[in-house]
Amino acid sequence: MRLSHRGIHPLVAVSVLLCALLVPTPASASEGPGASAEVARLYEEASAATVHYEAGQRAAEVQRAEVRKLDRLLTKEQHAVAVLHGDLGRMASAQYRTGGGLPQTAQLLLADSPEELMRGQRVLWQADLAVNNAVIKTQRAAARLADAKHAADRAKRTLDRRNAHLAKLKRGIESKLASAQWALQGEADRSVAAGQCRGAVRLEQPQIVDTRAWVPPVETYELSAGFGSAGARWASRHTGQDFAVGIGAPVRSVGAGRVVKVSCGGAFGIEVVVEHEGGYYTQYAHLSAVTVDQGELVAPGQWVGQAGTTGNSTGPHLHFEVRLTPYLGSGIDPATWLAERGVPL
Repeated sequence: MRLSHRGIHPLVAVSVLLCALLVPTPASASEGPGASAEVARLYEEASAATVHYEAGQRAAEVQRAEVRKLDRLLTKEQHAVAVLHGDLGRMASAQYRTGGGLPQTAQLLLADSPEELMRGQRVLWQADLAVNNAVIKTQRAAARLADAKHAADRAKRTLDRRNAHLAKLKRGIESKLASAQWALQGEADRSVAAGQCRGAVRLEQPQIVDTRAWVPPVETYELSAGFGSAGARWASRHTGQDFAVGIGAPVRSVGAGRVVKVSCGGAFGIEVVVEHEGGYYTQYAHLSAVTVDQGELVAPGQWVGQAGTTGNSTGPHLHFEVRLTPYLGSGIDPATWLAERGVPL
């Protein structure tokens, strides 16, 4: 299986940002959103929390790297100070051995060459002064580095606390999402068992900004069973391409077209079939809800339903087919067909 990302992550953004994503249409036109709206909203909230959490993790890692860098610089400066102190000690010992411990007047009286002694003293004083200045500068630099390290440590602790809060928020949203997903799936299963579709669930969709004529049927996904796969689950071979996504994940029309079928019975569970130019048809099956009506015109990227696990399905996923007719048995390889239209999976 291969992880693919197309467009915005379906789990993208923070709970406080997305409160009114979904708006129901009048009950006479369609069934109220119910669990469908709750799932879609929680997907957005979990996505936002994930984005903020990951951004916080990246910021914390930057702070940790800064702390490590400051630690290295501080160690280097401390070593330089220690070397300078050692040099000063050796110079002081040398000065003492050469009479540095005697008063200046006594040294002048005892010296063989007073002029040479004075020159040596000047050189020593200059060296002492240079070393003392270097020590002071290094100590100041070390103090500044220590302050910077403390500040970086504080920032890292703050980020860690923030990340822990975001992680807790994310876990809470995901727990609610799991409950809402199975509530939605329960509604879908009851519809399939009764053989009566609930009708289109009208959700306010995000504005479509993608200008491509063709898009993948879901935004973020993991490919599972491919076209032509053999297995005990199918009478012959697999007739489409499966996308492993969660219950309630938005399912999109891959291109412009007209909805020619909305059904909720049989092996495919809840399904939508869209007719496209050139005589091609696309099928979206095992849905938990539909968001369009039969005969409706759809644009590329427009939501036609929400993923689920209705019908002959072993787990949540989207079964996607490309057909030469609206009917089962006329399928062609969806991956090849989409790739020819600039949509590699």
